[in-house]
Amino acid sequence: MTARAAVILAAGQGTRMKSPLPKVLHRLAGRAMLDHAIDTAEALGCHKIVVVVGTHSPEVGRHVEGRLGKAAVAVQDPPMGTGHAVRCAEEALAGFAGDVVITYADCPLLRAVSVEPMFEGGAAVTVLGFEAADPGAYGRLVLGDGDTLLRIVEAKEANEHELRVNRCNSGVMVCERNLLFSLLGEVTNDNAKGEYYLTDIVELARRRDLHCRATFTDEAAVQGVNSQAELVAAETQFQSVQRDHFLTEGVAMPMPESVFFAWDTEVAAGTTIEPHVVFGPGVRIAGPAKIRAFSHLEGAVVEAGAEIGPYARLRPGAGIGPKAKVGNFVEVKGVTMGEGAKANHLAYLGDGEVGANANIGAGTIFCNYDGFNKARTVVGEGAFVGSNSALVAPVTVGAGAMVGSGSVVTEDVPAGDLALGRAKQVNKAGWAARFRKAMGERKGRKG
Repeated sequence: MTARAAVILAAGQGTRMKSPLPKVLHRLAGRAMLDHAIDTAEALGCHKIVVVVGTHSPEVGRHVEGRLGKAAVAVQDPPMGTGHAVRCAEEALAGFAGDVVITYADCPLLRAVSVEPMFEGGAAVTVLGFEAADPGAYGRLVLGDGDTLLRIVEAKEANEHELRVNRCNSGVMVCERNLLFSLLGEVTNDNAKGEYYLTDIVELARRRDLHCRATFTDEAAVQGVNSQAELVAAETQFQSVQRDHFLTEGVAMPMPESVFFAWDTEVAAGTTIEPHVVFGPGVRIAGPAKIRAFSHLEGAVVEAGAEIGPYARLRPGAGIGPKAKVGNFVEVKGVTMGEGAKANHLAYLGDGEVGANANIGAGTIFCNYDGFNKARTVVGEGAFVGSNSALVAPVTVGAGAMVGSGSVVTEDVPAGDLALGRAKQVNKAGWAARFRKAMGERKGRKG
């Protein structure tokens, strides 16, 4: 296979987002739009990936450096159109020999399956198109025989016949590296905006009697995002596709329109997801489980037969074992729960582990933070922690041990022992009756 590289354009101003966060770092399904574009380039097997950024958004450059390294960043300064943006990546692609795909960081729904056919056919330039429901201001693709692309016509320059064409340009292109920059060297800015347009390379290639072609994908796959409203539309499309996918794979969702998935959510067939469940990044439902209503999961693994919720929260590092139960208003962070372990209601479990078949009573808190450092709590297999207990880490409750309700446990509890960490109850005979009488008499005198 011919070597591949990607140039991802991410230098737009993004002013229509009206946000201090650069447009391409806005998240779709819990992941920056730019990262979706990089994911697609990696899925295509691109040997080199270059992201063209603007000087107005240094955060974007830092984001790229953090993921791909400094060599993956090319700077466009000042912005002078899409053709100029691609030329800014020329130095970063020095020494590369192969095909270059040009994509956009604000097109987060584009996937490798839509782009892969562009590398076939042996054309000098290949353009990815789509059939638009409303062509509007999109550039039109004028085709000849078969998939031959004759030219790209901007809507404002199209005649009446061309305006009726609904096959439109997505902006995504594939071209061999040396030819690409040779063609871009001939692009001029002799237009109303004074910019260098990438689309001009089609006409320039045909002047050299080179073959240009178009491939097509669904309109939704090349949906661009330039505003908050368009980001919502893209999110809606992503969620719709994910819901259909999981339903097809055997996941039961009585009210799928209320369930939200992250970009990397994994759910095993046979799982039931009740209404109003939100999956943040990093969740894997490893076996058929029940995720009950109004639960939020992020960075967690749930094994077969487990039940989560309703109103439960799993935070990063939560590992819920087979047939374990995390009930309503229970928060789990950085804790693994063994098979059959239960925390049925009103508890915070942070940093530690709960052994198989252990029971965590209502109101229990793992006191994992002393204001400076975090420590672990270990509850052994078959242990029982009574309601309203505070386990002050670092501490271990041994296998089969019990903690009396209302205890504050600051020392390890040996296996099989009972821990009572509360003050001895004292009953003062008649005190309440005498108090009420005295208060009543005082109130009467004041009246």
